[in-house]
Amino acid sequence: MRPRKLALLHTSPVLTPLFTALCAQWLPEVRIFHTVDESLIKNTIEAGRLQKTTVRRLASLAGSALESGADAVLVTCSSVGPAVDLAQQLYDAPVLRVDAPMARAAVRQGRRIGVLATLRTTLEPTSALVRRAADEAERSIEVLECLCEGAFDAVLAGDTATHDRLVSAALMERMREVDVIVLAQASMARVVAALPPGALTVPVLSSPESGIRQVRDVFGLGTS
Repeated sequence: MRPRKLALLHTSPVLTPLFTALCAQWLPEVRIFHTVDESLIKNTIEAGRLQKTTVRRLASLAGSALESGADAVLVTCSSVGPAVDLAQQLYDAPVLRVDAPMARAAVRQGRRIGVLATLRTTLEPTSALVRRAADEAERSIEVLECLCEGAFDAVLAGDTATHDRLVSAALMERMREVDVIVLAQASMARVVAALPPGALTVPVLSSPESGIRQVRDVFGLGTS
């Protein structure tokens, strides 16, 4: 039996090392390859919304990855999540949202759920995903959104320290009001890892690790 192959579809090259490391940890028996198309997120930010042309292009990229031999595709950008939902209907092989397991976990862990993002185009689809997960689980929740103003611009300028400081400050403030916090972007996960022990007073969920672990389940590789 040939090894399973996973395609990781990114909208930023900075996520490639993170997901390579996570795959080595959780999917050592799976062969991976990366596809990066920054225009997907840049066009979405410029338009202020996910456009139909971007939806079509993401679906086409997912199809190309499957035609290249992938047994599944994992899309690591939450801003284009609704496009992943469409792609799932077009192909027989799994096309996965990296943030879906995170949303389901948030709904299980609390009723008041904070959603933090550095982009409006990521905040809205992530909040919608959390609400959908609550509907599917038949749970009543309240979503409190928080946009970390200026953090994304700082990253674009190469100032990761300012990005991390702004996200950390927003995180500390929101923890006072909610039962659990969802970080809408995979790139925000490192902020939590850098916090001192005991800093978190509520669960804070990010998508990279749980997104990779769901592939184990999809591939039938045992419990994650």
